[in-house]
Amino acid sequence: MRIWPALAADVICILVFAIVGRSSHAETTDLVGVLRTAWPFLAGYALGLTLARSWRHPVARPSALVLWASTVVVGMALRVLTGAGVQLSFVLVTAVVLGVLLLGWRGLWSLVQRARHRSGHSAVV
Repeated sequence: MRIWPALAADVICILVFAIVGRSSHAETTDLVGVLRTAWPFLAGYALGLTLARSWRHPVARPSALVLWASTVVVGMALRVLTGAGVQLSFVLVTAVVLGVLLLGWRGLWSLVQRARHRSGHSAVV
């Protein structure tokens, strides 16, 4: 898979996380509110993208784990530094949800690619 579709999928996952989180707390889901919630995690993701050099193999497991960890850890650190709320339950939910989203689509992608390879169909890149 090329980097741009993977990057788009990851950013969408982070935005979905922010939208669902805001909705579950009865906060508005307007663009400004969603970006206010998502920016620390997008920044963490960008750092992880650089650290893991994910543009080389955006779906690879080591890359995905660095992206996920960086998104969560840096996102939480930035929330603390900016005075946003960070409670243990929020950290745990964030880690699980972003793990399911960021790692989940990669797992599904890999399964589909393996199935296509076994059946003799060429992979779509």
